[in-house]
Amino acid sequence: MDKNELTFSINEDFFQSISNILEEARKNAKTAVNLSMVYAYYEIGRKIVEEEQNGENRAAYGKQLLKELSKFLTQKHGKGYSAENLKLMRRFYMVYSRDQIGETVFTQFENLPAVSTGRKFFLSWSHYLKLMRIDNIEERHFYEIEAVKNDWSLSELKRQCNSALYERLALSTDKEKVYRLALEGQKIETSKDAVKDPYVLEFLGLPELPEYSESELESRIIDHLQQFLLELGTGFAFIGRQVRFTFDEEHFMVDLVFYNRLLRCFVLFDLKIGELKHQDIGQMQMYVHYYDRKVKLPEENSTIGILLCREKNNAVVEMTLPEDNSQIFASKYETVLPSKDALRELLEEHLSDEDGGRDL
Repeated sequence: MDKNELTFSINEDFFQSISNILEEARKNAKTAVNLSMVYAYYEIGRKIVEEEQNGENRAAYGKQLLKELSKFLTQKHGKGYSAENLKLMRRFYMVYSRDQIGETVFTQFENLPAVSTGRKFFLSWSHYLKLMRIDNIEERHFYEIEAVKNDWSLSELKRQCNSALYERLALSTDKEKVYRLALEGQKIETSKDAVKDPYVLEFLGLPELPEYSESELESRIIDHLQQFLLELGTGFAFIGRQVRFTFDEEHFMVDLVFYNRLLRCFVLFDLKIGELKHQDIGQMQMYVHYYDRKVKLPEENSTIGILLCREKNNAVVEMTLPEDNSQIFASKYETVLPSKDALRELLEEHLSDEDGGRDL
């Protein structure tokens, strides 16, 4: 490399660093503007509700009020202030002014202002339009917290809602932790917290195939690795596929290997397109033991093994694994979005059982 080429290379890196600063500044400015509008829409909704309450015939007055206010704001500020949009602002105020769940604290938003109830807002107006459609206050809080923590785009928020993430996580925990989901979001503290049942893999596009192999399933996951990581949850990093190791002169392959930085442990996946057999569980136990004894560092935690299957017999799983099992899990996967209504019914039964059959 001659001197001129070296100089150009240095300048290119320098130019890109300046560009990155500007892009970050524009992103922060856009975020600040979006948040400012969310607060403004809350205040507009509050004033509309208070003004409507002053009318003698509230229904008729409210309808005419929105119509005239829309005309005034459109003339003064341009598009975006239709009567329908003003109704959404009114609803936004009514939903979040009655929000009685304790506020979740995000240190990166400490300097944000608060409305009269002490409530703060962290997401874009489009996010809140989606959240407002969730009637269950605990579920709504959960998705708001997760969207903030994981920086979900609107499309990702919609996808997580449509895949019934809240119900799936709630079904795998006890009643006390279900309420914690609304206060704290998903907490990865134990190996069980890192496992979902079922996993929803509709993004793989497999339903159109009459049949597929385990290698096809694996390839689809790799092709959609970003979506798969989002489905796995917080803290997962991809290590490799078909990771080989040799034991007693015999070669073995682990389908997918991940690392969870929150639990500080390896997470192994074995893919099964049919019903799970006890031999599959035994094989995963061997994989986990090998990683614990030969791969993980002394300061790292025990390896987790997850058997991802289309069908499983819970009795077989429970009988094969030790009672104090905290390392090996069997989870079903779905290739289509689940029925939220069916999962909600299961969740109600689950919570009722937790409560000893008493009404919640």
